[in-house]
Amino acid sequence: MARPIVGIIGNQYLINDQYPAHAGGTMNSEAVAEVSGCMPLLIPADPRFVSVRELMDVCDGFVLTGGRPNVHPEEYGHDATEAHGAFDRARDAITLPLVRACVESGQPFLGICRGYQEVAVAMGSTLHPEIRDLEGRMNHRMPPDGTLEEKFALRHTVTFSDGGVFHKLMGAREVMTNTLHGQGVMQAGKRFVIDGWAPDGTPEAAFIADAPGFTLSVQWHPEWDAANDPVSRPLFSAFGDAVRSWAARRQPLRASA
Repeated sequence: MARPIVGIIGNQYLINDQYPAHAGGTMNSEAVAEVSGCMPLLIPADPRFVSVRELMDVCDGFVLTGGRPNVHPEEYGHDATEAHGAFDRARDAITLPLVRACVESGQPFLGICRGYQEVAVAMGSTLHPEIRDLEGRMNHRMPPDGTLEEKFALRHTVTFSDGGVFHKLMGAREVMTNTLHGQGVMQAGKRFVIDGWAPDGTPEAAFIADAPGFTLSVQWHPEWDAANDPVSRPLFSAFGDAVRSWAARRQPLRASA
């Protein structure tokens, strides 16, 4: 039986600083294939090449990956400043409506880092341009130096709501994570439910209230060493179960088509 397909949202990238490409971290594909048990498919996140409807028809679920560019602040009613960093308006144009459509249809997605922020903005949240500039907050950004192992090392705890979605999934109220992000949720949208926090109060885990499908998103990077990490594995495993369930429900429709 064919594996269900998970669309992995790609990022714009310049090879050798000049050749335009769409790219996705190998660790995302590895986590989807080896832990979720699904077939990874890299998506060129640009409305010139794909549409939300086509993506939802082809894919059974989506991983909204991390990425250097940020969601443009115009998407949540703010003016752009230098602190907001670089942007990818083409990705915004695909992912934000994709999130809304998946929330309503029940098609599963997993948001990671920028993907978490995309889900937040799509559901009416606003973002701080730079968490480390806020009084009392930690620097959540990736360290500039070191090996990949050092960059993605566990950094701080995340505490979940007692009896909440993440608490039940992880079997623990507190876990260690490899948080790596510059921006963060300022004001949560009505349905964007924050379910986990860093020690400095920064929102780190969320889901969408009253959504019929899997809508979990996190600010850390569970794709790193997902098969061996006790926090990453249950997250990608549960996502894979949700994708298989979605694929099984619509298999008769695909067969008849």
